Amino acid sequence: MTTDSRATDHSATRNPSPDPLAALPDDARLWVFGTDRILESSEEDHLLGAVDRFLEAWRAHGKDLAAARDWREGRFLFVAVDESVAPPTGCSIDALRRLLQDVERELGVEMVGGGPIWYRDPETDGEVRRVSRPLFREAGAAGRITGDTVVFDLALVRLGELREGRWERRAAEGWHARLLP
Repeated sequence: MTTDSRATDHSATRNPSPDPLAALPDDARLWVFGTDRILESSEEDHLLGAVDRFLEAWRAHGKDLAAARDWREGRFLFVAVDESVAPPTGCSIDALRRLLQDVERELGVEMVGGGPIWYRDPETDGEVRRVSRPLFREAGAAGRITGDTVVFDLALVRLGELREGRWERRAAEGWHARLLP
């Protein structure tokens, strides 16, 4: 099962469902990936087409995985799996990462890998920015980023966390607060 939703500035929609992950339970395993830049429409089509084809055939130890994906802000990919149907294995998770790494190379973007922080820049009417942790700390020390700055938490591991609003929230409400003065 794969579906799509896009932020309002990326209004093309493959599926009118307001929540493409709705069929999955709160305890579904979740992975969140963010691109280093907003993708062009043709790049989105390439990425999402590759992910859709992958998810339709995604298996672990011969069992189909009940998976779905969502696309937000023109740069955030969510992939979720209902582990009660069949849990993903290390090999199946590695296959997803390899697919995304292949797409990274094809599109010339960074998406797989830890470290960067995404936030809504208060100086640019909430434009999404991606910075390294040291630059995030520097911006915090300079007062450009505060506990009220909205950040994106790509470390979520359960779909219920996304539904609870823990993906996009004030920096003071999550682990990002440790990086601020």
